[in-house]
Amino acid sequence: MYLARIYVTLKTAVNDPQGQTVLGSLKHMGFAEVDDVRIGKYLEVRIDEPQRSRAEARVADMCNKLLSNPVIEEFRFELEEASTS
Repeated sequence: MYLARIYVTLKTAVNDPQGQTVLGSLKHMGFAEVDDVRIGKYLEVRIDEPQRSRAEARVADMCNKLLSNPVIEEFRFELEEASTS
């Protein structure tokens, strides 16, 4: 069994209005040193698959088909062995 930690973010060329809103709020609150904010998603998925290479392929497939929008988002993930309990 594996635990996939998945990070989905907007591609750098894509405008991030939510990030701009958070940036403006932080500056308004006195955090003048903040230069940029990008908003993304974090997911944890447990995969009941004994082979690491197959688990990696399945996670990438999930990200490409559902968990990210490949037109405007990119993803990366970390895979670690997880306990079965």
